[in-house]
Amino acid sequence: MALNIYYDKDADLGRLEAKTVAVIGYGSQGHAHAQNLKSSGVDVVVGLRKESGSWSKAEGAGLRVATPAEAAREAHVVMLTVPDETAALLYAEEIEPNLAPGDYLAVAHGFNIHFEAIRAPEGVNVFMTAPKGPGHTVRALYEQGRGVPALVAVHADPSGDTLQIALAYAKGLGAGRAGIIETTFRDETETDLFGEQAVLCGGLTALMTAGYETLVEAGYPPEMAYFETIHEVKLIVDLIYEGGVANMRYSVSNTAEYGDFTRGPRVVDAAAKERMKEILKEIQEGDFAREFILEARSGNVAFDARRRRAAEHPMEAVGARLRSLMPWLSENRLVDRSKN
Repeated sequence: MALNIYYDKDADLGRLEAKTVAVIGYGSQGHAHAQNLKSSGVDVVVGLRKESGSWSKAEGAGLRVATPAEAAREAHVVMLTVPDETAALLYAEEIEPNLAPGDYLAVAHGFNIHFEAIRAPEGVNVFMTAPKGPGHTVRALYEQGRGVPALVAVHADPSGDTLQIALAYAKGLGAGRAGIIETTFRDETETDLFGEQAVLCGGLTALMTAGYETLVEAGYPPEMAYFETIHEVKLIVDLIYEGGVANMRYSVSNTAEYGDFTRGPRVVDAAAKERMKEILKEIQEGDFAREFILEARSGNVAFDARRRRAAEHPMEAVGARLRSLMPWLSENRLVDRSKN
């Protein structure tokens, strides 16, 4: 099936002119959505709990802030950017009671809608606008006059114009400068989870960690191991981002390219692909979603333990030491925890 791809010329930001947009949450995605929409001339209110440490950050960025219930009651479009594992409870307690027929419930990831942890009331439109990049990148590229591509999808359309509202929202984020791709909640949710787990976050970091450990255990200096298996990943990814895998292979040495063809498939082999298929099946059948939500409800004990163990890995200290020798890396940082 051919993809429908839209750009700024296909989206009418005027559809949001008389509407207030509530962005619920102010984390990586939330701060970018709220600030970009405000910069695009949209009336924005940020929904946060009174005790949230982000309240002052949002106000410091010149945004109006209210509780989630107050923001949802005022708004015509309510965008949920809170963590997937906490969204359903927040929605049930503070958002759903304040939605009216004709309102628009929006999400930045299809997880809770697709797995039916969140169900909108009758008469409420439901759409997704999902930038395909971390929120800090979404904000940084917008400020540069560029944009991050986004996916849009419609789940419920009683008003008959939900796709147009989703496109307007995406344009307000700056996504129309790069491309807005129409998809479905199922396709976005399942491919996104698989990409994160098997390749981008899980697969890649596991591969880098194993490579680092292999070199250190063989007696090589940790700094050399870090440079060769972690630091230089960005150089390779930038080449692929620019022109695909063939572009990267054209740019690297013949030695690297030959090693790529002959050794890479021995590391990520047919058995690894079979395990990827198992992971995809767990996603498709809802096993991962149930496991993740149950972990959150149990207080994230195992999750937090994994975070601690990962943060204490020796490669993190080695990386910090090396980055301190390259002060230019900290210039114009995408992530500044004091602000976003």
